[in-house]
Amino acid sequence: MRSLSGVQSSGKLHIGNYFGAIRQFIRLQDTTQGFYFVANLHALTTQTDPAVAEDNTREVVLSFLSLGLDPAKATLFRQSDVPQVTELSWYLSCQTSFGLLQRCHAYKDKVGQGIIPTHALFAYPVLMASDIIIFDSDIVPVGEDQRQHIEVARDIAIKFNQVYGEVLRVPESYILDDSATVPGVDGRKMSKSYGNAIDIFAPEKELKKIVMSIVTDSRSVEEPKDPDTNNVFNIYKLMASKKDVEAMRGRFLAGGLGYGDAKKLLLGRILDYFGEARRRREALEKDSAYVDKVLADGANRAREVAGSTIARVRKAMGVPSML
Repeated sequence: MRSLSGVQSSGKLHIGNYFGAIRQFIRLQDTTQGFYFVANLHALTTQTDPAVAEDNTREVVLSFLSLGLDPAKATLFRQSDVPQVTELSWYLSCQTSFGLLQRCHAYKDKVGQGIIPTHALFAYPVLMASDIIIFDSDIVPVGEDQRQHIEVARDIAIKFNQVYGEVLRVPESYILDDSATVPGVDGRKMSKSYGNAIDIFAPEKELKKIVMSIVTDSRSVEEPKDPDTNNVFNIYKLMASKKDVEAMRGRFLAGGLGYGDAKKLLLGRILDYFGEARRRREALEKDSAYVDKVLADGANRAREVAGSTIARVRKAMGVPSML
């Protein structure tokens, strides 16, 4: 079984990225043939600084490897290194209705945030469908918030097959049951676009500053507190053992635990939980040759698989193969 998923290179990865998706990708690499990519073409819908675009792409690659993605088990590559993806995107666009794209919530959300409504932003779901379909993906592991994009990819593949025959594999959604919606420092869903994220690989001093800025209510140290509505507790429980979670819950309910001390406990838990990944990241930053080789090998493997799919599509549509 082949699984595929990607992460947009829009900045540094945070705790929400890890518990929402990346943790599950890493687990699946032991049971599926995994293809995981850095979606640097998707990022261009909002990025215009080339230096930032390049740095952000490298950032995601380093983070994937640091967090446990194993190139011996899964294929890691940059989206832009597989030109067949954008070629297929055009072919799929020819069978994608305007109305289908109009119904996609991501476009409406971005425009609502003030982003200029470009063609690329509107056609984003078609490129995402191409990402999935080009690799004959069986499953696409995503969180619930990405379900619509997978359904759109299925609709596009089905419509294409209705016109040209059974050319494309229709992917299945694989909703991650144990994915978590992680609160940011302001209580909203953790997101780079909200500026409320906790960077996994931030220097310890900077990480402490971020954690200590988590929004809490005005209850005093002595007062009992509701752990289930508390941002500090809800982040802490993602990384702590059941015993430690229950211990903190009890201290919140009993009173006597101040928010400052709770945040210090959370900081220690983050440093411990991601300690190995942070150390691995330091080593990878000094070994650019290894990272480059991983990307080169991944691109070669990805292009090989994508080339097979694009050949089928070209033949079905009557597009001559390249000389």
